[in-house]
Amino acid sequence: MANTTAPPSRAPRRRRAPRGPVDVRGWLGGIRLSGFMVIMMGLVVLAAFVLVPTIGTYVDQRQQIAALQASVEVSREDVADLEAQRDRWTDPAYITTQARERLYYVRPGEVVYLVDDDLPPALVPQEQAAVSEDVEQTRTDWMSQFVRSVTEAGIAQTVKAPTIGVPDPAPSGSPAVSP
Repeated sequence: MANTTAPPSRAPRRRRAPRGPVDVRGWLGGIRLSGFMVIMMGLVVLAAFVLVPTIGTYVDQRQQIAALQASVEVSREDVADLEAQRDRWTDPAYITTQARERLYYVRPGEVVYLVDDDLPPALVPQEQAAVSEDVEQTRTDWMSQFVRSVTEAGIAQTVKAPTIGVPDPAPSGSPAVSP
């Protein structure tokens, strides 16, 4: 039997010799250009000069077309909304409802009651204490009191004042805020 060895699985790395400055003249001298190659390169450059503006114009036109199509779609939606609104205004019941709600029109013989304080209890403003008629002199510096007041007003949270004898109507699902 002949002794054969397998080729090494990894070829040893060769160290490249450090390169010095590249001789451009020698490199350019190795390139040989034929007349055909010069003509073909000229045609490629000419094609680039002709096609680049055309492609740019094409891309711009496609963007304009897309923008105009989006504008047309928005206009169609607006037209559909306006047609629906026009159809609603042809209904006598809708006209009557709008006249009653917007203009407060009533039919002859009807009595209308307008409620001024129709806010929910949570949005009713708190009652303030009566203002005294006596003039009092403060013993603090007005500037520091002003800055403290503005600062406290900026960080204060609105809290509902407790009412005596009336249970707190806290909305379900949210914790009640206590003063």
